[in-house]
Order: sequence, then C-alpha cells, then structure tokens
Amino acid sequence: MYSFDSTVRYSECAEDGRLSISSLVNYLQDCSTFHSESLGLGFEHMRENHYAWFLSAWQIEIEELPAFNTDITVSTWCYGMKRLIANRNFTICDRCGRQLVRADALWFVFDTERQAPAKIPESQMAYLTGEERLDMEPTPRKIAVEGDFTQASPIEVKEHHLDTNRHVNNAQYISMAIDALRSQGQIVDARRIFVQYKRMALLGDTIVPRVHEQDGSWVVDLADEKGDTFAVVKLEVRA
Repeated sequence: MYSFDSTVRYSECAEDGRLSISSLVNYLQDCSTFHSESLGLGFEHMRENHYAWFLSAWQIEIEELPAFNTDITVSTWCYGMKRLIANRNFTICDRCGRQLVRADALWFVFDTERQAPAKIPESQMAYLTGEERLDMEPTPRKIAVEGDFTQASPIEVKEHHLDTNRHVNNAQYISMAIDALRSQGQIVDARRIFVQYKRMALLGDTIVPRVHEQDGSWVVDLADEKGDTFAVVKLEVRA
C-alpha cells in the first residue's frame, strides 16, 4: 500500500466549503502516480519503455466529502493483475482512520509506439503486495445508456483539459458531466460515481454531453457530434 497525507486546501473546495468532486478524483490520480514514482516505475520509466497506464473504469463511493482544512490520508494499492487488466483500490480517510471515500479502478497498459493496448509488463508485478480488495460491488466495465436525453452545451477540448498524455484528463470527464447537469438545474449530491472510458478525446475535439435520467441516477454520455462516445459518467444520488 502507498499513502500520503494532505490537508484539504481552500483552492480544492466547492462552494459549500468541502472537497470538490474534481479535486477528489485528482487526489486519487495523484496517489497512483506517486505510488508509481516510489517504485521507480513513474513517468520517466514509462517514457523509456514506451508504455502508459490508462483508466478503463472508475467506481467511487462517497461517504462524506472532507471540509476545508481537514487532515486526510490518501491510500492506494493494486490487488490484482491479469494479462490485460489491473485492479486498484483507493481510500481517503480522516485522521481518525474513518473512510470518507472508497474507490475501485480498472486499468490497462497502452503501448505508446504501437498506439494500442498491450500485455502488462512483468515489471509491473512490483505493485502486487498482498492487500485484499475493498468490500465493494464489482466495478462494471460498461454503463448502460438508455432512453431519452437532453443535450447540454458542446465543449471544445482546450489545453487545460489535457494531461501529460495529451488527451483529456480522466477527472475532466467527471467535471464535464457535473457541469452539464448543473447547466440543466440539477445540483447532484452523489453517493457513488461510475465512469466508463471508451476512447480518448484530444485537443480540438468537441464533446457533446447527453444527459439521461435513469431510476434516480443521472447518466451523462460524453460523445462527439456524431454520437460516438468518449466516456460515460453515472452519478447515483444520495437519498
């Protein structure tokens, strides 16, 4: 397991003074990248060996969003690797050890020379240190997109949306989905978030959010102008 301590900063808070969803996801992503660096498997190693880790799916459970100036510990561990998919858990805990956020993620290796998914290299077995999976439901690889939808304003991908791989950062898709709901008057208090990543959105692409309401949840299909999906975000609303 890899962990780091932090304090919720003012710049990381939403208007209610609690950690924003985008900042929450950034904490989880930062934890996994710090973990890689600590093992000597970080960005430089990836560049030299022509691979990158990409997310396939998220499941994020939110018990409570920590407030400004709260001390937190962010942790991650890899609990499984098969030929093509790696499984990783995350937690955000307060100083008393209470779990505020739990997450499960599915990852795959991308060959940056071939521009295609690849078998997980043997070097990545260093992530496996014996921790068990969190007691969570299985993370779905596919989110159903069904029924009528309302369309939110299109988004042109700008430089600030991109990460080091030059495609839209994973957290940005979730922010886009929440912003699409907000634009339609829906302020969502999410207890659980699912994300399915299907293909990369690049600089200059146009993302069109299509908002579906499904049994008390919101599903936002982030697609191109032809309707081909980049990512799907499902937000289960707190009762």
